[in-house]
Amino acid sequence: MADHSSTSPALRRGPVGRLLQYVALAGYVVFLGFPLLWLLSTAFKSAPELVSLHPTLIPREPTLSNFSTAFREQNLVRAAWNSLRVSVASSLLTTVVAVPAAYALARYRTVLRRVSLVWILVSQVFPVILVVVPLFLILQQLGIGDSLIGLILAYLVWLLPFALWMLQSYVRTIPVELEQAAAVDGAGKLRTLVSVVLPLLGPGIAITVLFTFISAWNEFFFALVLLQNPHLATLPLTLARFVGSEGIVALGPLAAGALLATLPGLLVFALLQRRISSGLLSGAVKG
Repeated sequence: MADHSSTSPALRRGPVGRLLQYVALAGYVVFLGFPLLWLLSTAFKSAPELVSLHPTLIPREPTLSNFSTAFREQNLVRAAWNSLRVSVASSLLTTVVAVPAAYALARYRTVLRRVSLVWILVSQVFPVILVVVPLFLILQQLGIGDSLIGLILAYLVWLLPFALWMLQSYVRTIPVELEQAAAVDGAGKLRTLVSVVLPLLGPGIAITVLFTFISAWNEFFFALVLLQNPHLATLPLTLARFVGSEGIVALGPLAAGALLATLPGLLVFALLQRRISSGLLSGAVKG
């Protein structure tokens, strides 16, 4: 048993171990990337090739007709603009509310803090249908039920618990001694939060912005229930219209629209990648 435990780390660091790690990593990348590659392939396939009994990953006769059909049949530009406004506003509003609230949860050990943490955990267990019905009635009473503002407020309620839970864990990694030193220099709580905590909280804020943006961008059920005006439809609602009333799917145009819908999320991730990577490494070191 002793010999096995002593040689196992050497095996993991040897050529065979590294080869197995690379093979596992390559398999994981293929597993994650293959659906996106197939979506890309489908978006450029012609109608006869889409119903072929022998599909291929690389289109035999690539075409842009699916993109033109998608834009012609559905107003994807307007839907994308609606989704962009809702996602950006929801992400920024959720982050602005979550940062000071997460700081309070991490620093003040009171009964209210314990109750709040329990509420956050319990709220993640509830089905969405239990939240959307009361929200629908409240927003209707406020006169903003069928509006993007109402949808943004609904996303705030939906996204805030997870954002709070994630950010308060990042706040805990910041040494309290830094805040105590700022207090000795005469800084108040607000000044300490802005000047000391926020710069160190950058990776956590970046991850929160990314998570809330992508969640709001891809969300379907809240938008389906709250929005009745077709001019306010978000991109997921518009993509659902490619499925006919009899269940017939316009697969090519749907793939083209879905491919375009993935681009903003990839762009936001590319812009925040450096901060997200530093945040993950920081958490790994401190853990």
